[in-house]
Amino acid sequence: MKPWEKPWLDAAAGNVRVDLLLKNVRLVNVFSSEIQETSVGIHAGRYVGPGEYRARKSMDLEGRYLAPGFLDAHCHIESSMLHPKEFARAVLPHGTTGVVADPHEIANVLGLEGIRYMVEAAQGIPFRFHYVLPSCVPASPLETSGAHLGAEDLALMCHEPWAVGLGEVMNFLGVIQGDPALLEKIRRFQGRPMDGHAPGLGGKELNAYIACGIRSDHECTSLKEALEKLRRGMWIMIRQGSTAKNLKDLLPLVHGATARRCMLVTDDRTPEDLLNEGHLDSLLAQAMEEGLDPVTAIQMVTLNPARCFGLEGLGAVAPGFLADGVILSSLKPPKVEMVIVGGKVVYRRGGAVRGLGGAAGSLSPGSFRVEGLCMNRIRVPAREGRIRVMELVPGQILTRQRWMRPRVEEGLVVSDPDRDLLKAVVVERHRGTGNVGIGFVRGFGLKRGALASSVAHDSHNIVSVGVSDREILKAVNEVVRMRGGLVVVDGGLVKARLPLPVAGLMSTWRVERVTHRHEALRRAAQDLGCPLKDPFMALSFLALPVIPDLKLTDRGLVDVGNFRVVELFSR
Repeated sequence: MKPWEKPWLDAAAGNVRVDLLLKNVRLVNVFSSEIQETSVGIHAGRYVGPGEYRARKSMDLEGRYLAPGFLDAHCHIESSMLHPKEFARAVLPHGTTGVVADPHEIANVLGLEGIRYMVEAAQGIPFRFHYVLPSCVPASPLETSGAHLGAEDLALMCHEPWAVGLGEVMNFLGVIQGDPALLEKIRRFQGRPMDGHAPGLGGKELNAYIACGIRSDHECTSLKEALEKLRRGMWIMIRQGSTAKNLKDLLPLVHGATARRCMLVTDDRTPEDLLNEGHLDSLLAQAMEEGLDPVTAIQMVTLNPARCFGLEGLGAVAPGFLADGVILSSLKPPKVEMVIVGGKVVYRRGGAVRGLGGAAGSLSPGSFRVEGLCMNRIRVPAREGRIRVMELVPGQILTRQRWMRPRVEEGLVVSDPDRDLLKAVVVERHRGTGNVGIGFVRGFGLKRGALASSVAHDSHNIVSVGVSDREILKAVNEVVRMRGGLVVVDGGLVKARLPLPVAGLMSTWRVERVTHRHEALRRAAQDLGCPLKDPFMALSFLALPVIPDLKLTDRGLVDVGNFRVVELFSR
């Protein structure tokens, strides 16, 4: 029922009984930035507004807080390794009732088929799945993906009700330099939300990027960068994911004059972080602990995301708005007692999430066209000079480029665990090209063994890092055998694995089982000497050639700043 229809208007005007009355609530008013003691009526899945109403059913909340349902303005469901239904099961108990998700991970593997899968998998679930259409499939011409989506492909879906805009435009150099294919996508989405991705971009190049209509960014890592982008009209998404953590550095940006242009987002979050730490509620708690006003913080995960992406009827508890809400026993920190979606209680603290019955759907993972991979393909003959090395940056998904003297044995460059200098490879898995990119990385700390994964942003080829070529080869081949997944190898033996049968990215298991396996992988990696909290998330971003400074794809080492493939050795 629409709010302009007579039966609904009668309910809002108090002429007939409403479906539900939430009595004695402290309403978190994101419009006026205040807490109101009132009651709130719900009818036909929408809020009729605050006030006392006659109701078919009443619920006395005894002074608990009522906030709008939380919205994550930027996330990738695939990065949780959970099927959309299991993702909803994981985040609803934390007050998240909707997301703006960019399915470019599965799109880079399966193209339009992957996007359709994500949409169909979300049907009938009491959760608001909004999708932006991936702008960069592939993310760059410096890697091999499983699909290519042009402007005509996106046009087939751009008017679907779930499609709210254009996904993060990662090829910012392509925008600035006027790449015709990319600009055609941007042209088709003029007047609609277009999500940005421009790490470190500033000055006149930033002007050109924004002028195309790109209005948001989640890649800021410094206050200076975020302020420059905000001053030029961008929405600033303050990211606090499992790997990239920018909240503490960027939170000083948020004050009375700027708060309406800022949001809290997760981007990428592991299943155990979702299960053990929470989702947007954990970001709210951290922001409040850093001194942010609780109501302002809640605005950043409710009204602001809704306004940014034009999600009419979401983001507030107000007349005519969809009745998505979070009942909190405590505001600071937020403690979720109950979650309402569309006027129905879908979660009560300590209970199960309702409305998620049935098994997760299956999907062919796509062919793993990896043949003839042998030891010779990943060996590096020694040469004179130093080598380029990717160095992980703690708490970030960027890397620094270093130059180091290689370790040489029998005429070959090999890993040097004493200096935390490990070989990394990226093996193309989609098209059978035989491409293998080889580099070296610092930061994984392995003393023995190898890790491998088919989750490797954004083209999701197979990425591996290890102490010996034999173990790297074993790990890669195990991923191929599973047709997708994560693996830890030690001494030629598989110590832990997690199959990911959906496009090599997601499981159809329950979140608890995925978490158990993922934790086993992490422990196995730690046993090999890895100090990282989530080595597989760090591994996945090693192959992302749109994040500075130096990354590795199936085509070789990529100098992100100059957007080109470079030699391993110095000249």
